[in-house]
Amino acid sequence: MKNYPSILIVDDEPNNFDVIEALLDNEDYDLNYASSGYKALERLEIFHPDVILLDVMMPELNGIDVCKKIKSNPQWKAIPIIMVTALTSKEDMAQCLDAGASDFLSKPVNGLELRARIKSMIRIKQQYDDLQSLLQMREDMVHMIVHDLRNPLTTILLSSELLSDPYLPESRKPEKIERITRSGHRLQSLIDSLLIMAKIEAGKMVLKYTSADLNQMCTSVIEDFETIAAQKKLELSLNLPESKLVNIDLPVFRRILDNLLSNAIKFSPANSQITVSVKYPEIGGASISVADMGAGISDGKKSVIFEKFEIGTPIQSTAQLGLGLAFCKLAIEAHGGNITVQDNEPNGAIFTISIP
Repeated sequence: MKNYPSILIVDDEPNNFDVIEALLDNEDYDLNYASSGYKALERLEIFHPDVILLDVMMPELNGIDVCKKIKSNPQWKAIPIIMVTALTSKEDMAQCLDAGASDFLSKPVNGLELRARIKSMIRIKQQYDDLQSLLQMREDMVHMIVHDLRNPLTTILLSSELLSDPYLPESRKPEKIERITRSGHRLQSLIDSLLIMAKIEAGKMVLKYTSADLNQMCTSVIEDFETIAAQKKLELSLNLPESKLVNIDLPVFRRILDNLLSNAIKFSPANSQITVSVKYPEIGGASISVADMGAGISDGKKSVIFEKFEIGTPIQSTAQLGLGLAFCKLAIEAHGGNITVQDNEPNGAIFTISIP
């Protein structure tokens, strides 16, 4: 069901609401009515309109006082208010604006002017809402990035402290050094991905193409992830045809495949299989698929899963920053290719990257 912009009309004369309703008859607005300033404030407790049309001359609580109360409330203050008044002096208009009104209309209301001012206020409100969403997303992003950076950093610091402990057995030191190295690589990988994404989005990323063997690259990736996969009792398998050389930016392409395989391992259940397949279509180009047997991607998520900070199925105690697939999309598109996801029967997902 489509959501139309909502307008709250506050006027003690019901006939005035009928006039406004008639003037906006062909517009796609959700109109609501409050017959007094007090009732308008009650409505705002449960309903936040996109615009308020507020009559100035009302008994008990006039429009100026209602406007001041609305603008003093942090939850309501962003709602644009158009004052509707029969007063015409500049002092009266200034009083409306001083109370916090965004605009005003003179009675009798002109239909053309009414529609234009409402559209202007709705546009301003939409820009405000978009900005708030962006700020909230940035705040969430910072929290997620800090969380993802803190985990490997904590491991590095704790392992470093243990290494300096004179009572730590020599047999334990290689294990701590390995943890430091592994966590350092995680930090570097996340930071590198963020920097590459920023460069691609800014149009400043220049790919350095070389002739590469995809079969050899996939084999190397599988070997690097075998230890991590074994800890989850996962089987990594390769499906490789006869090798062909393709032109790619090898470090960036390798990072794409690292992300896909890392995700597959992260979201796969124990004792399952992950398959990496390479194909060379007759029309040219190449594709690499990573198939897992995890929870899969819902139909609703398939259209947004490659956007920044979007995640598939939330899994408790699993870091999900929502940047890995976004990086893959940007990086593969920079190669002139594309990335897709489909269901893996009977369960799981298949992510496929293709280049021309």
